[in-house]
Amino acid sequence: MSIAIGPSEGEDDEVISTINTTPLVDVMMVLLIIFLITIPVVAHTVPVQLPKEANVPTQTKPENIIIAVNKDGDIFWNQLLVPDAGILRAKLRAVAGTVPQPEVHIRGDQNARYESIGKVVFACQRAGIVKVGFITEPPVRGG
Repeated sequence: MSIAIGPSEGEDDEVISTINTTPLVDVMMVLLIIFLITIPVVAHTVPVQLPKEANVPTQTKPENIIIAVNKDGDIFWNQLLVPDAGILRAKLRAVAGTVPQPEVHIRGDQNARYESIGKVVFACQRAGIVKVGFITEPPVRGG
């Protein structure tokens, strides 16, 4: 039993022109194992049914209330400025008792703070308004 350590006497030094792929295969195996371990963790989420995008034109009825919130947080009731949240709640309570109850459509400026819009939603909830919707711009299709 013998081991050839180098070229024997009389043999030419032969240049090896093949690529040694053993390190490449080792790295690929490590990456494969990492992916096999991490993918089930990432894919394991709570199954929920997300809403589909729907572009439904607004049914404008005279009894609908449009509340707008501008970027400064000012609240407008059908284009009339509402000075504070107390007056907004009082107006909402007054219309919540009517039959049929009107829908409240909230138009929030895209630069408005969420807090300002959240106050309007909270006021609607406290007043007992059943139908609250958000008015948005339809997405731009194509280009």
